[in-house]
Amino acid sequence: MVHVHGVQVQRLVAQTRGVPLEQLLVVPIDVGKHQAMALVGDFTGELLVRPFRFSMTRAGVAQLVGRVRGVCAQRPVRLVRVGIEAAGHYHRPLTSVGVLPGHWQVVELNPAHVTAQRRVNGQRGVKTDPVDLAAIGDLVVAGRGIVVGQLDQTMGELVGLVAHRDRRVQVRAALKNQLLGQVDRCFPGLSGCLSSLLDTRVGRLLVAEFADPARLARLGARRFQAFAAHRGIIVRAAVAQRLVDAAHQAIPTDQADVARRVLADDLALLERLDTQIAAIDQRLEVLVPATAFAVLCSVPGWATIRVARYGAGVGQLGRWPSAHQLYRAAGLTPTLYASAGRRRDGAISREGSVALRRALLDLGIGLWHCDPSARAYAASLRARGKPGGVIATALAHRANRIAYALVRDQAVYDPDRWR
Repeated sequence: MVHVHGVQVQRLVAQTRGVPLEQLLVVPIDVGKHQAMALVGDFTGELLVRPFRFSMTRAGVAQLVGRVRGVCAQRPVRLVRVGIEAAGHYHRPLTSVGVLPGHWQVVELNPAHVTAQRRVNGQRGVKTDPVDLAAIGDLVVAGRGIVVGQLDQTMGELVGLVAHRDRRVQVRAALKNQLLGQVDRCFPGLSGCLSSLLDTRVGRLLVAEFADPARLARLGARRFQAFAAHRGIIVRAAVAQRLVDAAHQAIPTDQADVARRVLADDLALLERLDTQIAAIDQRLEVLVPATAFAVLCSVPGWATIRVARYGAGVGQLGRWPSAHQLYRAAGLTPTLYASAGRRRDGAISREGSVALRRALLDLGIGLWHCDPSARAYAASLRARGKPGGVIATALAHRANRIAYALVRDQAVYDPDRWR
């Protein structure tokens, strides 16, 4: 979870302006896997309920609600603001709709901001639950955090499927590296004969059927072409001859037999991963048109998967006051050090949402490849000597502004406007 500065803070502060501080309750919660710790205070800093633990169950939540309601029964209360530090997925039960009373305001805090607040409180090297509660409470009183909202069913499914797909793609990439290692053990030199061994039908056929180079050598080029054609794969004569020559020159290794057995298992796993990813892609083809992000498919180079990843990273666009806050939340802004009139800029900060950062970079690459004006912009940066990483970041910034404006206005892409 990332924090949106400026406008978001002012919105939270405005809700407490003019209200006596004694009537504003703050309930910081530090969530763990099975238990959580909370306290109850007011905006004056008075501790009303000392830190206590409760289980992450219905009974535990009832205990939390009972403690807060006990305070509300003793004094007039205008607002109860609950601050929860994001903790992977462990905090999700408490931020779900209907778990805490609906009139309570629940805000989610960036763990990095909680860590920074501990330093401000003079407890940089101390991390205990009570110390974290104090830092969370200070941030909530200052108006920090994002008000927790509920995604509609379509967006909720989109976010879950995109995360699921990203995990499967990462596993598939690691598995392909493992497969190439096994191929080198049982058929040395094969991976150098094709530009992509595992991403083409010819390569998959070779890995599945001809992991033993002696078999391909015996078959010969013409018979290999016929073998592939029988399975609907066209292999050019020059490519077939190159593969057969590599089979004749392959040096057998002492690990070849074991490598071929492992290779068969890994190929079966790769097929299952491909099937799962394809099924997710088909579902995303249905979900994206039903969201506000469908207009982004009108941009050259932005198809369903890129748009879905962006939509999952953004969530509800209404929580972002402008494209600037969205870009800042991705962590693509540069780090800056300025002292005594001297300024030194470093690399991008990377302090933000990894999913959003990857989505923006991916959108930028799509523009770079398919949009004429973006290609011209990238070429001008290249001519000025900018490296590829800087160009990709600059195009991500361009993609961020385009995507935010199109979704906000629900307008299709006009190349003349963004030239």
